[in-house]
Amino acid sequence: MSIKILFSVLSLVFLSSCTNSASQGSIEKKPFGKTRDGQPVEIFTLVNKNGLSAEISNYGGIVRTLSVPDKSGQFLDIVAGYNTLEEYLNWSPHYGCIVGRFSNRIAGGKFSIDGKEYVLAQNNSGNNLHGGPKGFDKVVWKARDYISDSGPALELTYLSPDGDQGFPGNLSVKTVYTLTNDNELKVEYTATTDKKTVVNLTHHSYFNLSGPSDGDILDHIVTLNADKFTPVDKTGIPTGEFRSVSGTPFDFRKPHSLGERINVKNDQLKKGAGYDHNWIVNGKKGELTLGATVYDPKSGRVMEVYSDKPGMQLYTGNFLEKDIGKDGKPYKRRYALCLEPQDFPDSPNKKNFPSTLLSPGETYSHTLIYKFSVK
Repeated sequence: MSIKILFSVLSLVFLSSCTNSASQGSIEKKPFGKTRDGQPVEIFTLVNKNGLSAEISNYGGIVRTLSVPDKSGQFLDIVAGYNTLEEYLNWSPHYGCIVGRFSNRIAGGKFSIDGKEYVLAQNNSGNNLHGGPKGFDKVVWKARDYISDSGPALELTYLSPDGDQGFPGNLSVKTVYTLTNDNELKVEYTATTDKKTVVNLTHHSYFNLSGPSDGDILDHIVTLNADKFTPVDKTGIPTGEFRSVSGTPFDFRKPHSLGERINVKNDQLKKGAGYDHNWIVNGKKGELTLGATVYDPKSGRVMEVYSDKPGMQLYTGNFLEKDIGKDGKPYKRRYALCLEPQDFPDSPNKKNFPSTLLSPGETYSHTLIYKFSVK
């Protein structure tokens, strides 16, 4: 074979490879500033073959933007957040981040394993919330980006040391974000430990399908695949009861707008200042199940939330208050909602709740999917 022919063949192979990669999407990496202790932070822009895009930082695994089309094909960023790393460092109500070691609340910031009590950092009315004041949302993860068969992906890894925020065990964690060509933001968590510990990882984007600065989410229509929920005390800790949703404002088995019943007189709505509760998803343990659907009549956007965990926290942004967002406009109360697939809050202290214990030799896993479409 002549050198000229060989060069032509190699060129075709190279071009074919580039075309195949491009057809699966693209990834761009840029600097995103430095932490207070000088650690460099990067932000990765993932674009799938259909034009959906997500900007994800290796600081806290934060999804800074998520742009999806409406019924007219117009793309819009539908998640709340900030423009700069500095703003996230100053303060953030967990915008778009990885939540861990333990999402939601642990009562009194305490739990026991094999008779030994562990005292955690307390950062929410005497409780431990979302892993503590320096949870997984406030650390720099090691990042590796690649094009998968499903679309562009970002792998983030972090070693949480024994005693981190009071939790036992060296916990090795991996999170993989994939912006699939089926128009999904897929999040896959795995973790291992060298000492018995508790783990509950989830994602915490604040969604407004019309855009977080466009107004509140009270006209968003929600369906929850759940017959029961876990009522809470005045500090947000579950009482341990599995309560039927029948005849209550917590019954979303048929579609209801969030504003339809959020202001009715109800003890649980009063305690949460709106919806801030865990629903028990109907489904089999460990199977990927459709837990929630959100429809925005204004834009036509639809978001389906799938998970293989038994719980689904709906939070209606009850404590957002004049926080200035990415476009310079304020995020006000109930301008965005969170849907957080999870194990149940305070599971380490509730014997009747599914266990969140992770032992050496075991692997924790959680897959969740936010799938987007229009109607």
